[in-house]
Amino acid sequence: MLPALVIEKLPRLVRAIKLLPNEATADEAAVLADELSGITAMVAEKFTNDRTAEGIQRALLLTVGGVSLGLEHMLDTEDDLDALDLLIEEGAELVFQQGFRLVKDLAALPEDSVVADVDFEPVYMQSRMKQLFFDLCMADPGETWTGYERYLGQVKQRQDVQAVVRAAQWLRRHHGEGPINEPELDAEGVIALAVIFAVEGGGRITARTGQKEFERLVKSVRKNKPDFEAGWAALLARIPAQHQPVIAERIDSYRRQSKVLQHMMSRTSMKQLFDELKDYAGNELEVDYP
Repeated sequence: MLPALVIEKLPRLVRAIKLLPNEATADEAAVLADELSGITAMVAEKFTNDRTAEGIQRALLLTVGGVSLGLEHMLDTEDDLDALDLLIEEGAELVFQQGFRLVKDLAALPEDSVVADVDFEPVYMQSRMKQLFFDLCMADPGETWTGYERYLGQVKQRQDVQAVVRAAQWLRRHHGEGPINEPELDAEGVIALAVIFAVEGGGRITARTGQKEFERLVKSVRKNKPDFEAGWAALLARIPAQHQPVIAERIDSYRRQSKVLQHMMSRTSMKQLFDELKDYAGNELEVDYP
């Protein structure tokens, strides 16, 4: 078997710099070098350590990745001459700022559908941004760098999480017993409760519940035998278009896999049903029995 073909893909900044001797004047090269030195000094001061050789070296690697991230985002071609032209015409500092802004905006997106108070604390947000900066932009000039691809993957992943969080926040605002206004949120739990309680019909939204209310639901379902599909249709009819895909996907998942829904019409005990509900509702269950 032949070995897999490995294609070297150096950081975009490095690839552009390799073109300097033949594509730029001595003055242009000097200006670019001065700008990159200034960026490295700033990164060392703010993120690594400008008093040690190791700190400056790490700052250099972050500069390479930060500028490369900006180049990849600002260009729609793989032509490295375009990258060099951009650096000369717009300046390396502007390109680095663009790359750093991408990291900052990414850090502001939710990483998890469980939102806690600490997520909004400035110190934690700064720490999260710094960790992302290091993860994505630490780029060895002589090795393949995949920071931009990983950035795009994280954007897609976090935007999907954000869609879940926003759908849950909407459900909370329209909770049948009145809006739930709390910073902490278990988004998947909120959506699970809304989907499970929707089978009763009527389109009433349940974003949080306790054992007493769940027992009432089960008794009602067993007595009236409602059409689950009609209940879900009524729920979706109340939900704004931008949140419908998330809710519809969860409905499809619970329709096929939810033990709570599968056992609700059977003779399964309340205790077992409530224990199964805990797996879906997470932190959104209230304790209302001693």
